[in-house]
Amino acid sequence: MDTPQLKSLGLGIAARTAVTLGATLGRQLAAKAEVGRGHPLKHRLLDLASGALQTKYPVEAMSTYLNGLHMYADDMGRQVEAAHFCIHLRHDLHQCVIFDRNAADARLIGIEYIISEERFRSLPAAEKKLWHSHHYEVKSGILTAPGVPEIAEHSYFEDLVSTYGKTFHTWQYDREDFPYGVPQLMMGFTADGQANEDIIEARDARVGVSTRTKRAGREDIATPHVDPEANRWESGWSVQTTTEDVPFRSVPRSD
Repeated sequence: MDTPQLKSLGLGIAARTAVTLGATLGRQLAAKAEVGRGHPLKHRLLDLASGALQTKYPVEAMSTYLNGLHMYADDMGRQVEAAHFCIHLRHDLHQCVIFDRNAADARLIGIEYIISEERFRSLPAAEKKLWHSHHYEVKSGILTAPGVPEIAEHSYFEDLVSTYGKTFHTWQYDREDFPYGVPQLMMGFTADGQANEDIIEARDARVGVSTRTKRAGREDIATPHVDPEANRWESGWSVQTTTEDVPFRSVPRSD
C-alpha cells in the first residue's frame, strides 16, 4: 500500500544511501587527489580527466581483492604483504596484479597467475619449479578476502585451496623505495612456524581481519594432495631470476 509512511521510509532510505555513496565518492576523489602530488598541474589534471572519461576494461574486471603474504623464493627471511586484485579469466586460470596495500597511492609490486590442480599436473617439470601451492595459505587463514561475508569467502577458498600460483614481484619494496633490479620469484608458506607473526598481526590490524579466526572457520576445508614438484624450496634448493649478458639478434628470425 502506497502510504505517506511508506513514502517517507523510502525517501529516508534513499537519502541515507545517497549520503553513503556521496561520502564514499568523496573519499575516493580525495585519495586520488593525493596521488601524483608534486607533479605539474597539467599532468594531475590529465590524470583526473583520464580517470573520469576513460574506460579501463582490464582494471575494472579485477573483481576480487585478496590479501596475503609472500616470501622470496630463495630467502624465507624476506616476507612481504601482498594485496592481490584478481579476475577469474577462465575456469582454470586467475590473473592478479599485486600492490603493497589497498590504497589509491599503493605501489605496484608484482603479478600472480593462479591455475587449477588439473592444469598444474599437466605442466612440465621445469615449469612446476616456479609454482607454489595454496593449501596452507588458505587453511591457515593467512590468505583472506577482506570485506567479503564469511559464507561467501569460505566458499571461494574451498575452490582456491587446491590451486597453484606463479608469482613475480617487480618491486623489492622491503629493501628499496624504487623498483630496482629484475623481477623476483616468490613463494607461499606451507607449514606453521614459517610466516612472520609480527607481519601477520600488523596486517590483521590494518586490514581489519583475524587470521586466527579465519583459520578456525576453515578447519572443515579439506586439505588437498600437494604435488611434490611444487614448492621447490622445500627440497633445500630453489630457482631465482638473475641478469646475464646475451648476444643481441640483429637479424629478424624467419620462424
